[in-house]
Amino acid sequence: MSSSLRIRILISGLVGIVVATLAAVVLPAAPAAAHGNITGPASRNYGCWERWGSKFQDPTMQTLDPMCWQAWQDNPNAMWNWNGLFREGLAGNHQAGIPDGQLCSGGLAEGGRYRSMDAVGNWTAASVGNSFNVRLFDGARHGADYVDVYVTKPGYNPVTTPLKWSDLDLVSRIGNTPAAQWPEQRTDGVAISVPVSLSGRTGRAVVYTIWKASHADQSYYFCSDVAFGGTSTTPPTTPPATTPPATTPPVTTSPTTPPTSTPPATGACTATYAVGSSWQGGFQGDVKVTAGSTAIKGWTVTLAYAGSQTVQQGWNATVSASGSTVTATNAGYNGALAAGASTTFGFIGAGASSTPTVTCRATV
Repeated sequence: MSSSLRIRILISGLVGIVVATLAAVVLPAAPAAAHGNITGPASRNYGCWERWGSKFQDPTMQTLDPMCWQAWQDNPNAMWNWNGLFREGLAGNHQAGIPDGQLCSGGLAEGGRYRSMDAVGNWTAASVGNSFNVRLFDGARHGADYVDVYVTKPGYNPVTTPLKWSDLDLVSRIGNTPAAQWPEQRTDGVAISVPVSLSGRTGRAVVYTIWKASHADQSYYFCSDVAFGGTSTTPPTTPPATTPPATTPPVTTSPTTPPTSTPPATGACTATYAVGSSWQGGFQGDVKVTAGSTAIKGWTVTLAYAGSQTVQQGWNATVSASGSTVTATNAGYNGALAAGASTTFGFIGAGASSTPTVTCRATV
């Protein structure tokens, strides 16, 4: 892939910020390139990304923000990859599909990717008054059949008690609202605020939001931690793009003199592909890379599509596209795999979802 093409892909996704991480990725033009999140009071995963996305390996997080620390350690994808935190086909019967104690992960949605959101402990809480707004950002302009906002009953303690349906009171709802009617119309999506008005509330609580999107029978689930007794604050009007914390990769150019070092030996690896989710005009691809009978130092996976799919965003790998071929190379932290060990990466693609031909090449 040429250096000019790499630059174009990066620039197309940047929204005016540069954050730091170990993974070099292709950034999207909108948060998660699809779907959305609660940006105020921030959901647990959005808040963890907002506070620690540029320094997610900072050891002080373990002391300053222990619940976010356990979430980052469990699965960093849960913080910025919002696409999988939904359930399909529940027809509004959320309680039947999501067990008590798993409300914040949508009933262990996406194979348990978001399970750390259910962890009981002292999550960082936003200070709110008895009247506040819950702000939902929708990067894919799905709109809403409805948005339901619940607040835990007085006396519930999120620091010590798993969240159950019986702990919740429905306090606000907006009905069918097409994306074109959402008050905030932006180039990267739309946003709407759901007003909540209570009385006499003090202390800690969880705000639980269910967003039933209009494009399909898909419902999204968000837990936000609040502390009543503060003054209401206006949620940010421009949330940062929800991308994995990323450093800008160096632009590479072809050397005028070929390197004289010996190429690394080629080892064995396998890769399996699955569609995490799909929507009109896009999809999420998930790939599992497994080392063969010997340890490897790095890997490169090639996915050859029959159509004209393109990449908008990648995570846990440097992902690029050339024509109908997607190439992913390990990040600095997940290239070395013991014999039989596995790692995963994923990406957001534009175009129709289809199964590519997958090949894996490793270095030892």
